[in-house]
Amino acid sequence: MQTIWCSVLYSRVRYLFLDDTQWYKILLFAEEAGLPYTIKPVNISKGEQFDPAYLRISPNNRIPALLDHAPASGDGPISIFESGAILLYLAEKTGQFIASDLRGRVEVLQWLFWQMGNLGPMAGQNHHFVHYAPEKVPYATDRYLNETNRLYAVLNKRLADRRFLAGDAYTIADMASYPWVLPERQSQNIDDFPNVKRWKAEIAARPATIRAYEKGKAVNTAAVVTKKSMKVLFGQTSASAAQPRTRGKR
Repeated sequence: MQTIWCSVLYSRVRYLFLDDTQWYKILLFAEEAGLPYTIKPVNISKGEQFDPAYLRISPNNRIPALLDHAPASGDGPISIFESGAILLYLAEKTGQFIASDLRGRVEVLQWLFWQMGNLGPMAGQNHHFVHYAPEKVPYATDRYLNETNRLYAVLNKRLADRRFLAGDAYTIADMASYPWVLPERQSQNIDDFPNVKRWKAEIAARPATIRAYEKGKAVNTAAVVTKKSMKVLFGQTSASAAQPRTRGKR
């Protein structure tokens, strides 16, 4: 059994996602591999990501994180943070969605880390400056819109002569990138990238993808960001993050 921590904002009515990109990677894998798991929301707008219990699992106070209650070593639960590390851990544990030969493994790993080091961070800054920044900064907006556009072109070229990022097989490289390709949110025209459009549609139609997103929506669907939550989400420093926190006092 795996426990997957996801990020939520809280309103008086329901839990709401801040961002549905990172933890969906892990849901995609769990559903494809048929792994049993439970979802544990973390109320990031109230600072639950800074609770000592959560920091023992995810010391960078970010989402997602995973607790494997039955690791292959058999010596007690193991926790993993960072979505790329979680995907690689699960792939190695199950022997699924990663190539077994050296060259195939390299293909998977380089595109997994391409997402971690490029598509995720750059598209994330795109989201921030376009949707969340309290002041519009044209240089920053243009910088990250253009870089997202460039990365779509890299992805499109890669997919020109192969079905998936690492070849004919669907792998953790695809699971990592798929949730981050959000053309409407990222101000990109998907028709400019026909290979990406084809790839995205094929993954979206997979039964495991459908199940993963249905389970995500059951936790809830839309983002609500208030001035108070903005301070928690985007205003942390080393000093504020180090302050002791207790439940019920945010």
